[in-house]
Amino acid sequence: ANLKPANLQHQFRIMRSTKLRLVFFSISFLIILNGFVSQDAFFAIEQKDVELTIPKGFPKPFYDFKKNKLTPEGFKLGRRLFYDPILSKDNFTSCATCHLRFAAFAHIDHALSHGVGNKIGKRNVPAIQNLIFKDTYMADGGVNHLDLQPIVPLTSEAEMGETLESVIQKLQNDSVYPALFKQAFGDSIITSSNMLKSLSQFVGLMISSDSRYDKFVAGKEKFNENESNGLKLFRARCTSCHKEPLLTDNSYRNNGLVPDEKLNDEGRKLITGLQTDKYKFKVPSLRNVAMTYPYMHDGRFNTLEEVVAHYSDAKFYSTGYDKDLLKTTGMTESEKIDLVIFLRTLTDKTFLYDRRFADPFPYVKHD
Repeated sequence: ANLKPANLQHQFRIMRSTKLRLVFFSISFLIILNGFVSQDAFFAIEQKDVELTIPKGFPKPFYDFKKNKLTPEGFKLGRRLFYDPILSKDNFTSCATCHLRFAAFAHIDHALSHGVGNKIGKRNVPAIQNLIFKDTYMADGGVNHLDLQPIVPLTSEAEMGETLESVIQKLQNDSVYPALFKQAFGDSIITSSNMLKSLSQFVGLMISSDSRYDKFVAGKEKFNENESNGLKLFRARCTSCHKEPLLTDNSYRNNGLVPDEKLNDEGRKLITGLQTDKYKFKVPSLRNVAMTYPYMHDGRFNTLEEVVAHYSDAKFYSTGYDKDLLKTTGMTESEKIDLVIFLRTLTDKTFLYDRRFADPFPYVKHD
């Protein structure tokens, strides 16, 4: 009652300004949300976005896209499936639940895979990158074709807990997917073959080849003294297994880890039945390794420093270790530091921030 007209006008202006700001932010939020859901330009995929380019120096891919023609429609379908929990038994767990984009599609909050019903698997989740250059998949090499690889996590009781038949039925009954399969493959009748091919189109284009290491090799960037020393050390001690440029030789090795008795994971032997393959696991690529902790097939190490310390000291090795490991032993503390510093140059921000691989929607709703 004691407010003067000028003060009343001032209060009114504040109220009006506050309301306008609320309206503005509400509209902005809805626009942003609608952009995510409706697949705006950020998520749009054109033909140029699905052209396969083999990086200079990379080998010929094992996967043949001539048998699975890359198309924008096929890629987008694979992307949607990758991020869609409809593939799991509880409709809550997606491929992306364990394969996190910012971690080079690895998993950083669990040592071992986990899925429906909070069940825990027996191996660390690997990164998804440069898959078309692999001859086999899984740490034990149990899958020999990229199109078949998703079947393993999809049907694993500890991961997605589903069956192919059930997934196909859910997709067929969905209000969106029949039309998307029609666009991608010319048929609204959904098959497991087309579902798996679309996933291969999406993950097959996840190619990492633009790290600082790559730019250094191409003469486009310089390394500092620690990085240069680390690279020299890496080439002298580590490339027997982590061969450039993929930074893996796709072989199976016993890397000297004392077996975890609780997991009782015999590695490659589970596939071949050979005693000589016991405790051998596929050599992983070191690309983006700074982003893909925890490390080793059982996720026992949380830092690169722990990994380097293991390889540097043979007293940590278990029986049956690969003799190439002896090349890594006896590193000084300074060498260990330089090696870790070099490994951080393998982070490929171009790949990690590639808009093509982003989650196209914040949530998925199904009928």
